[in-house]
Amino acid sequence: MIKKLAPYIGQYKKYIFLVPVFVLLDVLCELSMPLLMARIVDIGIPAGDVAFISKTGGFMILLAVGAILFGVLNMKFSTTGAVGFAANLRNALFEKVQQFSFTNIDKFSTASLVTRLTNDVNNLQVTFMMALRLLTRAPMMLVIAFILAYRINAQLSIVLAIAIPILVVSVMFIISSAVKRFSVMQEKIDNINRNIQENLIGIRVVKSFVRADHENAKFKNSNDDFTNSAIHAINLAILNMPIMMFVLNAATVVIIWMGGKMVFAGTLGTGELISFISYIFQILMSVMMISMMIIMSARAEASGKRIIEVLDTQIDIVDNPEAALSVSLDGNNAPVTTTGKAENFPEVTSGKVEFKHVSFKYLLTGSGDDVLCDINFVAQPGEIVGIVGGTASGKSSLVNLIPRLYDATEGAVLVDGADVRNYRLADLREKIGVVLQVNTLFSGTIRENIMWGNELATEEEIITACKDAQAHEFIMSLPNGYDTVLGQGGVNVSGGQKQRLCIARAILKKPKVLILDDSTSAVDTATEARIREAFYHNLADTTIFIIAQRIGSVKEADKIIVLDEGGISGVGTHDELLKTNEIYREINSSQQEGVLAQ
Repeated sequence: MIKKLAPYIGQYKKYIFLVPVFVLLDVLCELSMPLLMARIVDIGIPAGDVAFISKTGGFMILLAVGAILFGVLNMKFSTTGAVGFAANLRNALFEKVQQFSFTNIDKFSTASLVTRLTNDVNNLQVTFMMALRLLTRAPMMLVIAFILAYRINAQLSIVLAIAIPILVVSVMFIISSAVKRFSVMQEKIDNINRNIQENLIGIRVVKSFVRADHENAKFKNSNDDFTNSAIHAINLAILNMPIMMFVLNAATVVIIWMGGKMVFAGTLGTGELISFISYIFQILMSVMMISMMIIMSARAEASGKRIIEVLDTQIDIVDNPEAALSVSLDGNNAPVTTTGKAENFPEVTSGKVEFKHVSFKYLLTGSGDDVLCDINFVAQPGEIVGIVGGTASGKSSLVNLIPRLYDATEGAVLVDGADVRNYRLADLREKIGVVLQVNTLFSGTIRENIMWGNELATEEEIITACKDAQAHEFIMSLPNGYDTVLGQGGVNVSGGQKQRLCIARAILKKPKVLILDDSTSAVDTATEARIREAFYHNLADTTIFIIAQRIGSVKEADKIIVLDEGGISGVGTHDELLKTNEIYREINSSQQEGVLAQ
């Protein structure tokens, strides 16, 4: 795990190398003082040599100041290195998640990814910082203090030879069970984040249905689960301290008893005994620091495994480096390639879409059955294709395959004659505009949100896209127009307004293929009709897929596909399907009856 995470130290390596230098200087300053104190007690005080005492005491003050200075520098560099390491790791995780397909995200869940990007990275940061401070200081302190203590009195050093192995064995026993318990604790944090995320996103629904008590109870259960797992893990870890204190106090008592007898016998000076006891404390405290770091590392190990799991995830939707070049021919039958593109990748030019024996299933979620089965159809460039069907008939799953949000499990989806898996992802998606079923806006101005479609768009192009989406009028009615700031998720605009902004954003891309996944459900029929009219006039060369619940939304489409339980029940115009397709007739009839009932 360390080998995999070490590269993320990156440009902060210099701080990591400086820390041991200042730690060594700090340790030498600190461990020199007991020796000087012993000389004062054994030489200066018995002789009444004030000058010797003053000189030695002054030197001890200088060493103390040096220890403080080196300690501050140690803290500065270790903190900088640890925070920089965490920043690099967090960036790497975020960049990795940005490459995830929908399948990869389904595997982890959003809440778990949030925990890994925040809590788990923070655990590693704190542990790394403390390791730089303590795991360099403690071993140095342990070794040097033991050497100095041994030089004072080898016989008393036997106590250390007994105490230290006891401490090591007890710590290893604790650590052997701690990692698993901390892993469970981190998973409980995932559940807390999931509840918080769901509640805050759906807070209006919670309040509308007066379900605050239910949400409070659900969060309390998750919080109690985390609390219990944390206590379960910490109860094991806290055994470390009483064991340490017992061994420390027992060793101190034995040394005072043995050392006192030596002082009375005249084989050990009083100052030497005091210095020896100081070194014993330093040695045992060093062992305690190491054991504390080992306990911290147990939780860090659990977090590290979760982070590496993300970093090592095999992304299932990637560019195919061996894709065959799909070329067109000019008037002389010579191949035409596009400049600025890698020669082994095709390019979307007209927007023809074809499904050839396509089947699809969700690999990580769902029942494992095919959501789509043997789908075959062709959408010619510039056609408007309507897609209708009952709930869970596979409408959204079908259009998600075109921009490779998922990949077909069987068959092939072709765009301009080339398998979508042979396109460079960025090139394919650049030419496909998508308005998903769940409309998402981001914090920022309306202009910034719309320019997601084209960050280089002119003001005129932005206004034109908004007029086509029937959004310009309501935007201008806002106090700050296009500079109106949207809250997170667009909470300060209505559902219909949010849909129109998302449509405008997709239109601004000037895509060759435009996918509207039930994206006018919150728009009144008159506004929806004007949006469709704009499509016919201003997006005549764009292949448009419209998923709709209302027959009126697709009635004028060039082609309507009727889906039923993952298969195509019928394909044709509105009039043709009314004559030939029973499912379409039933949907149309039920909606007509609903209109008449109103």
